Amino acid sequence: QVHVVESGGGLVQPGGSLRLSCAASGKIFSINRMGWSRQAPGKQRELVATIKSVATTNYADSVKGRVTISRISADKTVYLKMNNLRPEDTAVYYCTVDLWTNVEHEVAWGQGTQVTVSS
Repeated sequence: QVHVVESGGGLVQPGGSLRLSCAASGKIFSINRMGWSRQAPGKQRELVATIKSVATTNYADSVKGRVTISRISADKTVYLKMNNLRPEDTAVYYCTVDLWTNVEHEVAWGQGTQVTVSS
């Protein structure tokens, strides 16, 4: 069984910064890719950023230049540093882990962490 736990959400003023953290644990043989998605009220879930390695990252156009994803492979953790936050960044942020257990491929999701950008 695989567990994915996010932390670091909260209330921040427009223009502020937050760093989200995510840790994966359990029967993980290897991790292909880690990432963050978000879902705002009444909107579809949106992919924010993914990372396979330091040299292989992808960002949604809506966050490019304001967000940095990073990963510590040995610790099975991924971070999302968000700067210059805007009210439209308000959403529940979910961590995703594309992994292999010793028997199968799986994409595991966390329970989500709320980010609210408001004055």
